[in-house]
Amino acid sequence: MSVEVNNESGVAADEAEVVALARHVLAAMHVHPQADLSVVLVDEAAMTQLHVQWMDEPGPTDVLSFPMDELRPGSDTEDSPPGLLGDVVVCPQVAVRQARAAGHSTGEEMLLLTTHGILHLLGYDHAEPAEEKEMFELQRKLLLTFLSTRGRR
Repeated sequence: MSVEVNNESGVAADEAEVVALARHVLAAMHVHPQADLSVVLVDEAAMTQLHVQWMDEPGPTDVLSFPMDELRPGSDTEDSPPGLLGDVVVCPQVAVRQARAAGHSTGEEMLLLTTHGILHLLGYDHAEPAEEKEMFELQRKLLLTFLSTRGRR
């Protein structure tokens, strides 16, 4: 599984942990081992530009997802096909503010946002209440299982 992290944000981030989390999420979602994922960390100016260009919304946001091959999760019996999953773009500066407001670490917020972005790449959404419930429960489960293994890697 190829996971590339490119930090263009100017903010220090634990890139190895982001890669480990992404691999955990992709394995749990039965994504093919030959799938490719890119995670890009950008500053607020770059995120604002992307947010306006792609979502027609002002200001920076926390995470955006740009799917490529529209891969979907596999199953217990069969992985998804190989391909380019896409790009998850995260803004650490926004993550810092959100982490403070939520009462947890910036690192945990970065992991949450990365998981959220990957789930969007896999076709999950939260526009409707039922979709939101499903996506956020899955997001929580994936994060908790990853965090529970942190000390044993």
